[in-house]
Amino acid sequence: MESMIGLLKIKIIKGINLVVKDSSSSDPYVVITIGSQKVKTRHVKNNCNPSWNDEVTLAVYDLGTPINLTVYDKDTFTDDDKMGDAQIVINPYLEYVKAGLEPLSTGSVVDKIHPSRENSLSDTSRIVWKDGKLVQDMVLRLNNVATGEVEIQLEWVNVPGARGLTS
Repeated sequence: MESMIGLLKIKIIKGINLVVKDSSSSDPYVVITIGSQKVKTRHVKNNCNPSWNDEVTLAVYDLGTPINLTVYDKDTFTDDDKMGDAQIVINPYLEYVKAGLEPLSTGSVVDKIHPSRENSLSDTSRIVWKDGKLVQDMVLRLNNVATGEVEIQLEWVNVPGARGLTS
């Protein structure tokens, strides 16, 4: 069995301008998958700008495995409708985690990742030293849908006994 590298904590903060899937609104929730792991937020009723502030944690075994975020509209009597998806690109963030930076003052911006074809960012994403940890805030533009963004925050958690991020 493949050994774990570490844990990725993802805070799903909010949805912005999500598409209407029901008559006048949507009941959105987020599903994040990596490999065979699947975690989801609670759904928020009748809100195309939901605040979830839910935190999920995924075990990372292979840095090459894509991390996918999909937003769905919760339906009672039919299958849930897909409201868009995005891929979470963590490699730039992990390079700084690997570097083992000395503690910086809270709020220090370590790097800025700009939107490109290789990522789903809708705005510049900042990697920031916050409360003794390195975090990355991102706003992801949802694909395969007219409008919608999801704001998230990444935090890497080293696990004692795990393989770790060494090269």
